[in-house]
Amino acid sequence: MNDTDAPPAPTLPGETIRLRGLQAPASIHVDRWGIPHLRAANEADLFFLQGFNAARDRLWQIDLWRKRGLGLLAADFGPGFLAQDRASRLFLYRGDMEAEFAAYAPDAKQICEAFVAGINAFVGLVEAEPARLPAEFRALGTRPARWAAEDVVRIRSHSLTRNALSEVLRGIVLSKADLATDLLRKNLEPMVEPVRPEGLDLSSLGTEVLTQFKLATAAVTFSPERLAAPLEDWRRWTGLTDLGEVVMGAEMEGSNNWAIHGSRSESGRPILASDPHRAHAAPSLRYIVHLDSPGFNAIGAGEPAVPGISIGHNGTAAFALTIHGADQEDVYVYETAEGDRDAYRHGDGFARMELVRDSFAVKGHPDQVLTLRFTRHGPVIAEDLAARRAVAIRTVWSMPGSAPYLASLASMRATSLEEFRTAMRRWGTPSVNKVYADTSGTIAWTPAGYAPQRPNWDGLLPVPGDGRYEWSGLLDPAQHPWRVDPLDGFVHSANEQNLPADWNHAEKTYGYEWTEASRATRIREALTRGPLLTLADCTALQTDVLSIPARRLCALLLALPRGAAPELWAAQTLLEDWDFRLAADSAAAALFEVFLTKHLKPRLLAALVPDAALRPLLLPQDMESLLRVLEQPDARLPAAARDALLADCLKAAFHDCEARMGVCPSGWSWGRLHHGYFAHALQGLTAETATLDVGPFPVGGSAQTPMHTGYRPGDFRCTFGASVRLVMDVGEWDNSLCINAPGQSGDPASPHYADLAPHWAQGDYVPMLYSREAVDRMEMQRIELLPLAD
Repeated sequence: MNDTDAPPAPTLPGETIRLRGLQAPASIHVDRWGIPHLRAANEADLFFLQGFNAARDRLWQIDLWRKRGLGLLAADFGPGFLAQDRASRLFLYRGDMEAEFAAYAPDAKQICEAFVAGINAFVGLVEAEPARLPAEFRALGTRPARWAAEDVVRIRSHSLTRNALSEVLRGIVLSKADLATDLLRKNLEPMVEPVRPEGLDLSSLGTEVLTQFKLATAAVTFSPERLAAPLEDWRRWTGLTDLGEVVMGAEMEGSNNWAIHGSRSESGRPILASDPHRAHAAPSLRYIVHLDSPGFNAIGAGEPAVPGISIGHNGTAAFALTIHGADQEDVYVYETAEGDRDAYRHGDGFARMELVRDSFAVKGHPDQVLTLRFTRHGPVIAEDLAARRAVAIRTVWSMPGSAPYLASLASMRATSLEEFRTAMRRWGTPSVNKVYADTSGTIAWTPAGYAPQRPNWDGLLPVPGDGRYEWSGLLDPAQHPWRVDPLDGFVHSANEQNLPADWNHAEKTYGYEWTEASRATRIREALTRGPLLTLADCTALQTDVLSIPARRLCALLLALPRGAAPELWAAQTLLEDWDFRLAADSAAAALFEVFLTKHLKPRLLAALVPDAALRPLLLPQDMESLLRVLEQPDARLPAAARDALLADCLKAAFHDCEARMGVCPSGWSWGRLHHGYFAHALQGLTAETATLDVGPFPVGGSAQTPMHTGYRPGDFRCTFGASVRLVMDVGEWDNSLCINAPGQSGDPASPHYADLAPHWAQGDYVPMLYSREAVDRMEMQRIELLPLAD
């Protein structure tokens, strides 16, 4: 069902605002679903308007994003945030700014300047009219800050790069067990034996070496205790992030996308679909916006603190992205000099760290000056003075052009495949699968992003920083593979290993860690089978809850002998007529997910990993590795032992469901346990923020279904998945559909703060209108903006 025929909502009061910095009259037309359609007379005004509107709808969110990324939290919130500020500043871009802006587009600097001028114009409006200040600022007694153009591009730590955390975990596991054990944590594709660096004792590293890195990339959290922290306790707030939560987040974040050729669609036109999977929050990470000016007219989703759009269309070409598995991080371990912590062994001698003494403003206290250390590879994130050891991370973040999604400033304006190919050469981070479709009928797929090349190792383990393990450069974008108008009539990606079958992984390396292929397998099945495809088929696929792991595991469960115990018989009876869909109203789905998460996974780890101390490091467990162990029994778990384990876990899960939902399976449902929820960072902190969360909503699916609804194992709450979904009819753009949950606005006072969440939970969509005629028919509010002379 799509919410395309709903009656118009009541029109909200419009207004006229005069702004300095605007060259000509402009307007914001907000449709009934909260999507702003921005109209300007020129591109400079258009990006000014985009910044102004982003602040109008998401001021608290983008202000907090900026302060977190630049290491400015303690100035507003006190000493409890100083450790996070220091960690964030370790990963700021500190290189040449002209090279940085030039990497994205010839006019990237001008676009960013216009964008932040628009943000600052709204900040000025809030200062002049305090009633416009969002509730979060009032609750904490803070105010929004003004931006510089460099702020947009210097922040890197919100990007999705990989695999520093996995390197350290693998090093610990391999120092105590074997590769088969580590594969339970993360499968490798293609399968390789990780290169063990000469002269580095992997057992000397613990997960604590990544504390600073985890903190630098963490979201901002609030508590009365943290807000009241004294200055002398600022280091206590370094270990804010739980390892399990960080690993879970790294495994859950991904996306689906596909482009269907006109030869496979009912309309004869291409269809392009995209649903990025990220952490759920209120407000959502993405924001849908329509940018309309002479010479450029595009609509789609992006991050509200970044100009342009990264997923959408420009009236000629549509484009979307998912994460691709390029390994963009390495952990380096250094021997430091006797009596000199700032000198580290490199080559035949010692090199000196670069020391940066940064000043940090701290609310209620004098500025604090802290030292940041950098090696030739990157920021020092850990030191052990007694062991004379330092650890640093090398990432592509230090290179010009690696501000996340900023290369969209080029790709969103491409109107042919050749222009799109050229734009993809600029893409730095995150590493992505790009799909493309245009009105000429062309569809295409390619990976994009910086892919470091390692001539003498594979990037799977930490390495010494003495010069023996160095990048030789990046993979030339001209060597990235492309699929254009394939014979099967579609291209797709879901974070799986999808390089060509004959790809030489050793000579042209991306990485070896990918998301297991359940979602990709199901998407390919759906796009391959059946008649010509429609927009409705694509929305159904984005909300599809068929579980490939359930299908594979049920083949084993239903082959177990019947009648061994009444609860086993009852569980098998419930599963035998099931269609493997994790529907919210399905009793079998509830039984299966309780079986998998609460019983099979922990029992399987206990059977395969004797060392109980290692088991927490293997969570949340790689699904493909788990299935392989069960489907191909070996000496670790012979067939008879496997069958006994499966039977025991299924019986236990049946009793578990009885305890959770009652003794009668007819009253069970997956949606009783599994809820969509959008949490606000300030929920419950003060009386003014008592009702900022949105939810819960019963939902189906799991992390392994195309409708990704990854959940916390403890309570089944859905914390990851697609908050935004787009399905685009290429050439008949007003037919396009979208959803963004919980709503478009980040202002709790707005009618669009949570209005889309119920539609999202039901799998409904709203129109993503493009033509002015269609927008004007659905207009809910109009804001006129006029230049104000100095």
